[in-house]
Amino acid sequence: MIIIKDQNQIQILREGGKRLANVLRTVAAAVRPGITTLELDTLARAEIKKLGDQPAFLNYKPDGASYPYPSALCTSVNGQIVHGLPGKYVLKEGDIVALDLGIKHKNLFTDHAVTVAVGDISKEAHNLMHTAEQALYAGIEAAKFGNHVGDISYAIEGIIRPHGYGIVRELSGHGVGVAIHEDPYIPNYGKPGTGAKLKPGMVIAIEPMINLGSHKITTNDDGYTIETADHSISAHFEHTILITDGEAEVLTK
Repeated sequence: MIIIKDQNQIQILREGGKRLANVLRTVAAAVRPGITTLELDTLARAEIKKLGDQPAFLNYKPDGASYPYPSALCTSVNGQIVHGLPGKYVLKEGDIVALDLGIKHKNLFTDHAVTVAVGDISKEAHNLMHTAEQALYAGIEAAKFGNHVGDISYAIEGIIRPHGYGIVRELSGHGVGVAIHEDPYIPNYGKPGTGAKLKPGMVIAIEPMINLGSHKITTNDDGYTIETADHSISAHFEHTILITDGEAEVLTK
């Protein structure tokens, strides 16, 4: 069921989105060769605690998971697509790392992700990241009252397809706000005019996930980290947005 947010909820989500954007900006700025992914998670936790909010992902147990997610931040490095567990891995020059973070502010959730270069990266990695970010903003532009979920999906796919990148099919954008994941689910490929109609008060997270190689994925033995099946690198960007009577409002900016 799609949950239309009321004006009070929207105001809370606006504030939560700003807080989340500031935290993730701080964490992204700390990315450098020599830092561990666990240190980035520790920083995210500390910044969220300063605000008096809660990490959305910490101890969250998705359907089918054998144990709750043990971190606040998802750190997905190179061929890891999403849900990478922070740990002892030391980031090195040339890596790229997707940072995915959610917060709970006054019992409402926002979700945001960026992919960050670690020092100097290859042209291939730069182009992949640029395309994923472009696709995100194409999806946001298509997220207008009267359009459908499929219009968002089609706009995202239209940016990615000419480059030949693999579009992850098993993972998608989603509604967010009252829960971390709500209806509707928003694939990164699709046909215009299909899916749920977009209405003012809907709050959704749009998140292209694209691979340099094949779209096929595998799940790591840790039960959470999703990886490219061919070990190619992957990029991920995400914003939480509000559907309005006109242009979508980006809440995580």
